[in-house]
Amino acid sequence: MKKLIEKYLKYLQVERNSSPYTIISYENDLTTFLDFCASQFECAPDQVDVQYITRLTIRLWLGELSDSGLSKSSIARKVAALRSFFKYAFKREYITKNPAHLLVVPKKEKTLPKTVTSEDMERMLDNVNIETTRGLQDRAILEVFYGTGIRVSELVGLNLTDVDLRSGQITVRGKGNKERIVPLGNTAKDILQSFIKKRVELYGSRTDSDARKALFLAASGQRAYVRAVRYMVEKYLTRESEVTQKSPHVLRHSFATHMLNNGADIRLIKEFLGHANLAATQVYTHTSVERLKNVYEQAHPRAKS
Repeated sequence: MKKLIEKYLKYLQVERNSSPYTIISYENDLTTFLDFCASQFECAPDQVDVQYITRLTIRLWLGELSDSGLSKSSIARKVAALRSFFKYAFKREYITKNPAHLLVVPKKEKTLPKTVTSEDMERMLDNVNIETTRGLQDRAILEVFYGTGIRVSELVGLNLTDVDLRSGQITVRGKGNKERIVPLGNTAKDILQSFIKKRVELYGSRTDSDARKALFLAASGQRAYVRAVRYMVEKYLTRESEVTQKSPHVLRHSFATHMLNNGADIRLIKEFLGHANLAATQVYTHTSVERLKNVYEQAHPRAKS
């Protein structure tokens, strides 16, 4: 089974063009399941035969995950990984029966996206020290996140040629390598223009041909990578905001929520975010409704009577 997992991950990368985050997540989930099977079958992980895995094996694993206190959303992701893996194995005739075929995905807890207030965002952006080139890049990254709502994986994939300052827009490659064009606000455009003039100062010993094409660069001079960008965003959010979740995705949520609160059409927000369907975007309408409820309870004299 171990070699089959490796083939499957390669299939995700080459044929499905899945995001690096998806591949890493599925690899972790499948490896965890493989270790569980090895303990059940009392053998080494590389000796587990995929043919002997039944629906009961999977249900025992999910039961163990649930007993450990893992959230429903995390279990749902692991179920999705198993279903995809066994579907692949069945279609390619590595197995004669698909044990995950009728597996039910647990319903995820409905949690509203965490957002940063517009006041905190303004203060955070204004307090970035742009006297250094590294600080100028930090400000440019934060402005692009908040000004466009793109994903962190999309941001690190940006090249210089994806930025059109004259038209005030960037070309983004999203999930499934689908391209979309996203407009830039004047502030983001001005900061990017200043940064691009100085970005060569960030070249280092590891600056290769790919890094020279990249819009944003890591500390050692190679293309910026997700973990470093996450750390940078967390640093600024910790300094300026009390939001409990501190990640680039919070800036994406904040972009969508603030746009909606200020009258933007949800169908346009869907296009900005690169969502495949409107259902994924509609979570932000719930955030807006909750905000209205809070305002009503604080402002109306009979709201709490």
